[in-house]
Amino acid sequence: MTWNPRRLPGQAGKTFVITGANAGLGYFTAEQLADAGAHVVLACRNPVRAETAAGVIRGRVPGASVSTVPLDVADLASVRRAAETLLELPAIHGLILNAGIVHPPRTREASVDGNELVLATNFLGHFALTALLLPALRRTRGSRVVSLGSMISRIIDSTLEDLQLETGYRHWTAYAQSKIAMQVFGFELDRRLRAADAGGPGGVESLVVHPGYSISGLTPGIRGVSEPGRGARFVDNLQGLMAQGKDHGAWPTVRAATDADARGGQYYGPHFLTRGAPVLQAPTRTSLDQPLAARLWSHSESLTNTPFLLPAKVHFSPPRQS
Repeated sequence: MTWNPRRLPGQAGKTFVITGANAGLGYFTAEQLADAGAHVVLACRNPVRAETAAGVIRGRVPGASVSTVPLDVADLASVRRAAETLLELPAIHGLILNAGIVHPPRTREASVDGNELVLATNFLGHFALTALLLPALRRTRGSRVVSLGSMISRIIDSTLEDLQLETGYRHWTAYAQSKIAMQVFGFELDRRLRAADAGGPGGVESLVVHPGYSISGLTPGIRGVSEPGRGARFVDNLQGLMAQGKDHGAWPTVRAATDADARGGQYYGPHFLTRGAPVLQAPTRTSLDQPLAARLWSHSESLTNTPFLLPAKVHFSPPRQS
């Protein structure tokens, strides 16, 4: 059956936690899930902007169920505080790892924990949050983790051996590495969940998505959430044939989170790579590199001081792609 992103299956009774949901892709992911009947939790760094976004969703979606939780994914203490709050939820049907720096700083900056800022924001905070929320995910039948990757993984490759980029920092390298790490993590998480028998029928599954080339100037204007200026509108409209708005960029994430036929280990993105309806795609070879994934996993546990309570040495089977 062809997936229709404008007619989602009902999500009443389900709860989705979305990081960075006050604007951009995260906001539209939250709005679309709320419109399908889900309760959405906006986990955001700025509480004022989070409440504004929650109010906008309530205004645009009659009867929407929305709440907010303070979360700065670049600050591991904030991640732990947010996790303590989120573990009080009766269930978490979907954890959507969306927050991130899209336009990285030109010079290297460090997080409060001393990690390279783009890596800390786009990946390490999400790694720690997932580990901490695993008990809630495992007690929720059919729960999913959806990791937001990027099509930049097809343009820039990395072995992830210099995650901190302490020498030779380049802003696009930092961004690419963080997104490659997210993809590697998402596929490795599904392998480990299945190896631990958590990914069997009704168990936790991990999927990975990318939003294509989704830009502000093609995104619907929403006061307080999405307000691109005239200059951005003009420039981005020139790219209309190869780009899309962030409302459409949220479609792969929403499909991975809600499609009953989706399975752990799958990868979704726009049909035409940069734009279009969400479809199943083939990930890059690096994203599926298991020795690289094992190194990244171990290093991430060390950098975040957050262990995953899952088997570390097992025989993994290839990810499910159909």
